Amino acid sequence: MAWYLVEIRYVQDKLAEVRPRHREWLSGHSEAGRVAVAGPLADNSGGLVLWQAADEGALKELLDDDPYQREGVVAERIVREYQPVLGAWVPQA
Repeated sequence: MAWYLVEIRYVQDKLAEVRPRHREWLSGHSEAGRVAVAGPLADNSGGLVLWQAADEGALKELLDDDPYQREGVVAERIVREYQPVLGAWVPQA
């Protein structure tokens, strides 16, 4: 399993309507252990999610099912593999 930092930029005029469905969708992935942390940027221009997935292809499948993606809220999506080293939620080797 690998970690990925996903940043999205919002299409503002669709955001408020879709946000409840997006958060419900994310909550399910959080409960399943795939999402470590998620939330909007302070200026509400976009958001960040730290995901765990088998590989980038598997992550893309998950992200493509996001209500934000399906309903046109995502103006831009950037995915970067991430290697957490320290933190309360990082498993100790």
